[in-house]
Amino acid sequence: METIAAVNSTLDLQELLQLVAEKVAASLATDACFVYLYDAHADQLVLRASVGTHREALTEPPRLRAGEGITGSAVEQRRPVVIPHAAHLDSRFKFIPGLHEETYESILAVPIFAKETLEGALNVRTIQPRHFDEGEVDLIVAIAGQIGQGIENAKLYDRAQRRVRELEALARISESVSESLYVEEALEEIVQTTMSALGATGAAIVLDDGTVAWPEGRSGTHALRTPLRWKGGQIGELVCDSDTPFSGEQRNLLTSLAQQAAVALVHGRAVMRGVLAQEIHHRVKNNLQTVASLLRLQARSNDADPRQALEDSVNRILAIAAVHEVLTEQRDETVELAELVERLRVMIVQGLGADKTVNSTVQSISLPGDDATALALVFTELLQNALEHGGDHVSIGLEASNGQVVLRVDDDGPGVGDRSWGTGLSIADALVRDELNGTLALNDREHGLSAEVTFPR
Repeated sequence: METIAAVNSTLDLQELLQLVAEKVAASLATDACFVYLYDAHADQLVLRASVGTHREALTEPPRLRAGEGITGSAVEQRRPVVIPHAAHLDSRFKFIPGLHEETYESILAVPIFAKETLEGALNVRTIQPRHFDEGEVDLIVAIAGQIGQGIENAKLYDRAQRRVRELEALARISESVSESLYVEEALEEIVQTTMSALGATGAAIVLDDGTVAWPEGRSGTHALRTPLRWKGGQIGELVCDSDTPFSGEQRNLLTSLAQQAAVALVHGRAVMRGVLAQEIHHRVKNNLQTVASLLRLQARSNDADPRQALEDSVNRILAIAAVHEVLTEQRDETVELAELVERLRVMIVQGLGADKTVNSTVQSISLPGDDATALALVFTELLQNALEHGGDHVSIGLEASNGQVVLRVDDDGPGVGDRSWGTGLSIADALVRDELNGTLALNDREHGLSAEVTFPR
């Protein structure tokens, strides 16, 4: 009657199994009781509840196949197995590290069926030798018969609850995919939901280029790779790890999750392509406007040499191209100025064919793309001016201090008084003032000219 009351008191499977272990051990006054649940997918008995052992200390629950161990033999024979003493010396005994079953002398094991369906098995043990009489065997067989249907009902309830969780998980993922503009957010939600819905040890998305993205948790004994398919092709994989074999229901759920992941990936990439295209069009438009403005300024100037004017315009356009080359390679919104200055230095020296010594000392400083474009144009004008009108030595300096960026181009040629403030320097001055909110100063040195640009970082 107590067993029936326990069975009827809960639909939680784990709670039910633990109640059974406690009631059986108490009713037969035994030192231990082990309750195994049958996993039909793996065709194994899994230890799920116990009294008299530290099952929770084990890294993985012990598993038995039908016919394996004394309890497995009871399942295979579909009848009780009784060993009154020295059970650990029986030929059917299986040693399982951590359970310390060798400390028990006697064992009584019985299978658990619901009608003709195997649901599990249980056994009771005593430290001292004990002969279980016919009445005690009948009692535990009767208890096993009572709890079989209770286990089946609890399993049905557990599957229903799991299905609810799966549907909730799919709903969350669908909402995340439809609302998020960022593929990272959607795929991260899918990975976390996969672990939660399947009780997995770990999960990750593997992209079609082999990149492992958004890994969570740890690897398990079993791994399942489910392809992300889109329009007949594979664009990645959803990888899931577990310490237990994957059931058919879990595989079906992973297939649904993988489909959602594929939708998220395609949707996110499409959004990013649109954003990227807009950004490219915006930058191209701005740069073409800049080029047009520079050409208009050049056209309105009084410079006598049209070939030189054309060369100057070419260098300005190449300076803009250098900025975008760095942006493309770094795949970032900022430009590393040290790398940009070096590229421009090599380009301008080679373009002018100047046989001069150019030394540079530059710090690692990053600027947004628009500011870097303005600085590239300014630097091109200053270096070209120094190479054309200076002496044999030019030095370049770039540093950041107290929230200011300072660019210097020094040469050993004639000073300020011997140079005209032509179109190039006028353009540079306007860019520093209007685009960088800074100042351009030309200063006489003891031997030569120093051009210094200062602007807030």
